[in-house]
Amino acid sequence: MKNRREKGQYGYRTYRKKIQILEVLFGVAMILIQLGARYVTDNQAAKNILTVMAILSVLPMANVASPLLAAWKYRTPPEEFYHQVQKYESACCILYDLILTSKEAIMPVDAAAVHPQGVYLYCSSAKTDCKKGEKFLNELFAAHRLDPKVKLIQDKKAFFNRLECLKPATEYEDDGSVEYTRELLKQISM
Repeated sequence: MKNRREKGQYGYRTYRKKIQILEVLFGVAMILIQLGARYVTDNQAAKNILTVMAILSVLPMANVASPLLAAWKYRTPPEEFYHQVQKYESACCILYDLILTSKEAIMPVDAAAVHPQGVYLYCSSAKTDCKKGEKFLNELFAAHRLDPKVKLIQDKKAFFNRLECLKPATEYEDDGSVEYTRELLKQISM
């Protein structure tokens, strides 16, 4: 696909939502075709098989639909936000449009700055409980033998102030933890 987006790239939420909608529509169409074909045939065995196929098709469709519904209200941030954050990509690794989940919360992270000094996540959702989110992420990082220095920030100005204070990551000795942290964040994102 020409406009394919990967996790961590700007525009991923919008791209993923379109793909999931198409997958759900395809699943619904397949279920309806199977149920419609049930009424076309006179063979009872074929009717039973088509009914079972339609029932079994619901589960994979539900597996696609549930993350779609959970992330429905979270949109890709405006392009001007992307251009503001893009300036700091030389100082640290930036990930965009992540939706991190724990048992207690969904954290829509508009931008994540992964730096040897720590991980700074900007979450524009006022409903997110930052303390619970930070606790979850710090415990997760500690379990993966990473320094638990995660900060969830809801104030845009504070996030940009924090980015402004970061020295370029090249000034620090690279032990591979930045890349590992970046991949971990992408893995736990929806």
